[in-house]
Amino acid sequence: MSKLHASIACNLDANILLAALPLFEAEKVQAIEWSFDALFKTREVPPWFTALLSTYSKNNRLVGHGVFFSLFSGKWSPAQQNWLDQLKRLSAVYQFDHITEHFGFMTGANFHQGAPISVPFNPVLLAIGQDRLKRIQEACQAPVGLENLAFAYSIDEVKRHGEFLDQLIAPINGFIILDLHNLYCQIHNFEIDFEDIIQLYPLEQVREIHISGGSWEDSPLIPGKKIRRDTHDDAVPQAVFDLLERTIPRCPNLKYIVLEQIGTGLKTEASKRQFQQDFFKMEQIVQNKQRSTTKDQHTFLPSQPFHLGKPLEDVILHAQQLELSDILETATDYQHAQQCLQASSLANSDWKIETWAPAMVETVLRIAQKWK
Repeated sequence: MSKLHASIACNLDANILLAALPLFEAEKVQAIEWSFDALFKTREVPPWFTALLSTYSKNNRLVGHGVFFSLFSGKWSPAQQNWLDQLKRLSAVYQFDHITEHFGFMTGANFHQGAPISVPFNPVLLAIGQDRLKRIQEACQAPVGLENLAFAYSIDEVKRHGEFLDQLIAPINGFIILDLHNLYCQIHNFEIDFEDIIQLYPLEQVREIHISGGSWEDSPLIPGKKIRRDTHDDAVPQAVFDLLERTIPRCPNLKYIVLEQIGTGLKTEASKRQFQQDFFKMEQIVQNKQRSTTKDQHTFLPSQPFHLGKPLEDVILHAQQLELSDILETATDYQHAQQCLQASSLANSDWKIETWAPAMVETVLRIAQKWK
């Protein structure tokens, strides 16, 4: 079993860095997770930030987390190839202990503006996802993992997500980031018990856990119902710490536990202190659950070489994704979105729009239109 490392998501953001500075000064941060593609458009990275990354890299405690690759896009784009090229260059500079990406495809025309949206769990998407993960692994030459998505359209999707993630990572012998706040969202939004949902995930494939906070939104469609959103802009709920306590012992190959929060949620001194308190609380749980051995038993590297030809594409899928993105970004309300969806090519398809929970359609409209 791997030793467990209390870590933070650390990016080039003044609020995050100010909140984390006392933790670095106290030498408490055992590893950092860096969203490397957030800097692809940054012309100049400050030398002190490069030095921070290099320090953790040299000690094999730097992990990379991608945000904008859009794993399931039906059409291969120049932006995706550029993303891989940039990753390959970064991997020659820094020693990433692993690289991860988000589940889903990005809405929005701009490559760096969008929201990760779920996809049908069918053979076409499985093949495309596996193809893209192989390309990421080839670019970084490190273990590659995939994060579970907070958003789901239906309870059936929630129940099938873990199995689909397992199938996606199989060809590269990859791993899963289990985001416990994402699970918390699904537990609340779909009224499912933790014990029922956690057993649907291949926990032996979990190498990293995320914890974070989020926000509540009222549902105009269902009076009194609140939707939990994975907005990363608030403190970690006690319920998520409870999930962490219960999950760590079930993940034999777990190595990193990462506290995430975005800079917009760390503007005040009170929020920065709360972030530090959340870290210490997480660190205490990690110490209490620490393993006796530090030897990695699972490399999460491909067991055999694979050949990459032309990137897989699907014309029908691409057209459906464009159609869905347009509906989500332009519909005036839930009723309008439903009318557009029923008149679209997604009707009576593997997207199963007929089973989508109204409150979740309402939520995805807000997500897409926020990032439009």
